[in-house]
Amino acid sequence: MLILSLVLIVGLIAIDQVIKYFTVLNLQAQPVAVIKDVFELTYVENRGGAWSIFENQRWFFIIITVVILGGIAYAFYKNMIYTNLGKISLIVVCAGAIGNFIDRLFRGFVVDMFSFKLINFPVFNFADICIVCGGIVFVYYIMFQHDAEKEKVQKNDR
Repeated sequence: MLILSLVLIVGLIAIDQVIKYFTVLNLQAQPVAVIKDVFELTYVENRGGAWSIFENQRWFFIIITVVILGGIAYAFYKNMIYTNLGKISLIVVCAGAIGNFIDRLFRGFVVDMFSFKLINFPVFNFADICIVCGGIVFVYYIMFQHDAEKEKVQKNDR
């Protein structure tokens, strides 16, 4: 599972960084409407978190990311995640966190590009999608799988 986990993390980070590279090269001058007045690709420098909260607090986000990644690594090391769904969800969160971490570390901001104009939603990126989707699946895991699987493991250990 370790090799597969690393391949998935590296693959998702690569997708994120390639999309951001394309964005920096091609979208700084002008956004591209994919669906007029609904969805466009644009270039945004996000110097905060979601919805630009804590703007210009780069080191705060770098430290928080390291702490979160450390917590996830600890949970894996201690075998605290009992199902593949729980493990994959955290792997996806890790990939997204690392993708945005790379931006903050080397650019000083996160490159965002996906803009839903129809609902005036904040501009986001692929790493954000990984964090949100992985987080939602992890909440599902915690709510519906974790305790039952923990009981099974504890019964088998007796």
